[in-house]
Amino acid sequence: MSRPYVRLLGPARVEIGGAETLLRPITAAVLARLIIAENEPVTVHEISHDVWGRIGTIQREDRTSVQKRILELRRILDPHGPGESSQVLRTERGRVSAYRLALQRDQVDLLQFQDLTLRAHQAVPASAVKLLTQALGLWRGRPLGDVDDRPFAAQIVRRLTDYHHAARRTLMYAYSDLELPDRALKVGEGLLRDLPDDQELVSFLAELRRQLRTKFGGEVFRQDFADLSTSLVVSRGDLFAQDDAHLVVGFTDTFDTATDQDLVISEHSVQGQLLRRIYGGDRAKLDRELKAALRSVTPAAAESRSVKRHGRLIRYPVGTVVALRHSGRRVFALAYSRMGNNLVAESSMEHLRLSLERLWDAVYLHGQRKPVALPLLGAGLARIDVGREELLSVILNSFLTRSRVQFVCPELRVVILPAELGKVDILFLGKLAGELDSGIG
Repeated sequence: MSRPYVRLLGPARVEIGGAETLLRPITAAVLARLIIAENEPVTVHEISHDVWGRIGTIQREDRTSVQKRILELRRILDPHGPGESSQVLRTERGRVSAYRLALQRDQVDLLQFQDLTLRAHQAVPASAVKLLTQALGLWRGRPLGDVDDRPFAAQIVRRLTDYHHAARRTLMYAYSDLELPDRALKVGEGLLRDLPDDQELVSFLAELRRQLRTKFGGEVFRQDFADLSTSLVVSRGDLFAQDDAHLVVGFTDTFDTATDQDLVISEHSVQGQLLRRIYGGDRAKLDRELKAALRSVTPAAAESRSVKRHGRLIRYPVGTVVALRHSGRRVFALAYSRMGNNLVAESSMEHLRLSLERLWDAVYLHGQRKPVALPLLGAGLARIDVGREELLSVILNSFLTRSRVQFVCPELRVVILPAELGKVDILFLGKLAGELDSGIG
């Protein structure tokens, strides 16, 4: 038979076998009084005095009021039990009748909360995080919220509130010890709203913010999705300095690499930097690797030299992506634009969306669960005629949509040069965060 579970950290209720019963305030008050006795008997006089505020000798009608609430609680806590012989809410006979609530501590949220918190204070950081996350998950509002106007409840409310503050402080320290300053800061800022005059806390949060600036460097936007085990980041910096991540480099459908006199590919483009900084200017090596990777791809068309005077002649489908190996990581070469015979590259939002879908396929297959860094695709010579904010929104939403179906990588990082970042409306990122959380986009 299912055991009852009592929730008093918020609206009072009892759960049994998936079913939930909300308690009336007076019934919740009697239950709370029995619970804080922690398995000790509570007399009719004590219940009447503490719950109804009766002073002096109680009268018959007072005893009747208590007995009615006890009967109601027995029906809720032990619906299949034997009434007055219930082993959940027992009657103890004597000169004055008393009642004992026989629940284990793990059957009452406020007792379970206290126990988990105390265990966490003596645990190593990783174990403390687990225990405190479980404890704080039980907290659903003001403790004894339905009965906190009774004098007997005031002391327990104060004690539980102190436990709640201590639990969050310990969790903050545990995250900090585990070198997770972003999570520590989130917990600490919530605690500071409750304790605005705590100068020790203010100082600790300032130190956490300093650690975050060091850890995340040029990040201007970060949104973590714990349920998907992934994060979205927009960072100011150099794509080719992202040593901990795979890289994405945009190409045209001809996979041209020639940067001579900027006739085909600009040496200042991301492709040009790939050739210079990753391949040391060795174009022949890059061409060999691209050719080998493209052997399994069926060409879409071929141009004649009379029509296309410079560059490669074979065209591959827009959206083609090949994974090149380099120094323990991958460079995903993504053809998201079409090279015109006039040597002008052009793309579109349709081509970008299709190419991103193909990119996530490739990262899923070859990414080895490492972060992936890419530039703001479409903002350069690909000539997609929309604002940078829209490009950013499309990239992040495309990744998040796929991540909700299957894990792609632990972090997608859009890296934008400092000079280019000035062309992005930073306030837009705050709006984008809300859209990503709600699934809009």
